[in-house]
Amino acid sequence: MKPANKPFVAREHEFEAVHGLPEHLPAGETILWQGAPKWSLMARQVFHADKVALYFAVMLLWRFVSSLNDGATLAEALASLTWLVPLFALGLGALLLLGWLSARTTAYTLTNRRVVMRIGIVLTITYNLPLRCIERADLRPGTQGFGDIALALDAETRIAWLHLWPHVRPWRVARTQPMLRGLDDVDSVAAKLQGAWSVVNGPGAKVAQANPTHAGEQGQPALATR
Repeated sequence: MKPANKPFVAREHEFEAVHGLPEHLPAGETILWQGAPKWSLMARQVFHADKVALYFAVMLLWRFVSSLNDGATLAEALASLTWLVPLFALGLGALLLLGWLSARTTAYTLTNRRVVMRIGIVLTITYNLPLRCIERADLRPGTQGFGDIALALDAETRIAWLHLWPHVRPWRVARTQPMLRGLDDVDSVAAKLQGAWSVVNGPGAKVAQANPTHAGEQGQPALATR
């Protein structure tokens, strides 16, 4: 595998030498953690399946009540929903399938030198993000120990927003931030990332714990949580 001092992209490999990695790691580099998003969180947070399900439920209720108000019997009001239910179920099922496929085809890897993101349903792309290129990491905790980690990259490391989606922080288009989504035990992953990041960036690197907008002292990058 290429040295971990410059970002690179490997596209659609036919096989993986190691799970989540297109090549074996060089000597001295070790895997600290590997994981993937929880598919149900991908379906809800990225494809908004819960909001769509609520919308469909409201539409069905509105159709049912409208039919009753127009003089239909209970059986007729229920019958008026028969063509809508399969249609809505198909749409919701498609969103759930996309969430499952997105999680199923994703592998996040943290080594002592880099973060590797293997993503893509149709076209598989592997992004190598050296820890030296990461200025900041923002932790967004969720429920039951799950959460997201967004990685702010230095100015020289630029990746198109659409190339990363849905593994990208929302509303950060000018300076895209890769995002590790739907992680189980996210606090433990963040701690491992913080430890590896601090080692790579040297003993002078400071770690900001409260304010994710501040860089470290003396121009050093900061790993921040919020």
